[in-house]
Amino acid sequence: MPELHTLSLTQQISGLRKSKFSCMELIDTYIKRIEDINPSLNCFISIENKDILYNQASESDKRYANNSPLPLDGIPIAHKDIFCTEGMLTTCGSKMLSNFVPPYSSTVVTKLKDSGVISLGKTNMDEFAMGSSNETSFYGPTKNPWNIEFVPGGSSGGSAACVAASLASAATGTDTGGSIRQPASLCGITGIKPTYGRVSRYGMIAFASSLDQGGIFAKSAEDTAFLLEMMSGHDPKDSTSLNTEVPKFSLEINNNLKNIKIGLPIEFFNQEIPIYLRKSIDETIKVLETLGASFKKVSLPNLDLGIAAYYVIAPAECSANLSRYDGVKFGYRCEDPIDLDDLYKRTREEGFGYEVKKRILTGTYALSAGYYDAYYLKAQKCRQLIANDFQEVFKEFDMILSPTAPDTAFKLGSKTKDPLSMYLEDIFTIPANLAGLPGISFPCGNNSGLPLGVQLIGNHLQESSLLKVAHNFQLETDWHLKRPII
Repeated sequence: MPELHTLSLTQQISGLRKSKFSCMELIDTYIKRIEDINPSLNCFISIENKDILYNQASESDKRYANNSPLPLDGIPIAHKDIFCTEGMLTTCGSKMLSNFVPPYSSTVVTKLKDSGVISLGKTNMDEFAMGSSNETSFYGPTKNPWNIEFVPGGSSGGSAACVAASLASAATGTDTGGSIRQPASLCGITGIKPTYGRVSRYGMIAFASSLDQGGIFAKSAEDTAFLLEMMSGHDPKDSTSLNTEVPKFSLEINNNLKNIKIGLPIEFFNQEIPIYLRKSIDETIKVLETLGASFKKVSLPNLDLGIAAYYVIAPAECSANLSRYDGVKFGYRCEDPIDLDDLYKRTREEGFGYEVKKRILTGTYALSAGYYDAYYLKAQKCRQLIANDFQEVFKEFDMILSPTAPDTAFKLGSKTKDPLSMYLEDIFTIPANLAGLPGISFPCGNNSGLPLGVQLIGNHLQESSLLKVAHNFQLETDWHLKRPII
């Protein structure tokens, strides 16, 4: 029998149900693996107490013995440290929240716990989800398990690296401008950003509220579908939560690709894409064509507005959301403030990192009197133009296909002094967030030992179609089965 950590989530569930191994054995495998490997990768900010993990595994084993297991009973996952977890440190990768222990759990955490998962710990991330490399974290960068000299992507880099290195069966993440899909691509795993509102944002610490969306990292589209099914659904605690029925993603992925029409946006493919990435994308298209999908070039004429619009809207919303961190009610507080004004100033100066402060200042400027119309309002109009372009394409096509990221992972430190280059890491992913659309990334190749990913973006609430295409592709290829040697 293969080592337990090499099994997919669905294989682990099957093995537990057939009593091939116990939850206790499964959890023990991951605890030991985290102890051995995490120090070199820095995937976790905090790890759950061993006794708690073993007790939870024991309870899961009892339910299996009584033939009454929960859907995901005993499956070990990790949570991005942006999801509040009752009684457990939740830092958002920031000094500002380095002592914050929430009195409640996010809906995502609660739903997955109710389905039987065991949370191994909280994963590293760019501070307040602001970054594309996981290098802005107060707790230091996460390393890419394929090569520790390279970044895992961001902001959910800890979750992506954690799954790629098999330190958890799966992990949660959030995606504001590509923060699930880009690290999924750079780490060679599957990651999905659902439709805005499909997954509750309650208890998910806000960066840019109109763009943030929780999602999943897993080893395959099949695993991803199962987890998304458990996470999704209406939540009255979140006013943006969609009151719509959750499909049986895990069943619908098995449908064939007959009559699936996929658009290839010329604006994406006109970008400077490395030859090896273009070749991998072309080979992906050929595989999908043999499975019944058809392809045609399409145009999304306003895509070039995406980066500029995003970097006005997201900082503007961040400046509002992060105004609550002032040293008064919770979080970091400066020492010995002279007065209230000094408390505010020094707490924010000391508690936030450089990237966060930069975006707060940018957003505050965009929202200020005399500039609101020129920047924020104009950016929102650009956002609507991009959304309209997608809807025109979706009148004829089921989804679009593009690279997920412009290249493979880049070296640690290579882009930290070049913000434009860093921001362009999300050039293919940002449009889906601006339009509130679902997107998925899955492995499609490799160059110099580093993974390459392909992205699909679908219409609102069409996650089933994206997962179906990814799953059918993975039945025909083995890119999703490849793992770093660590």
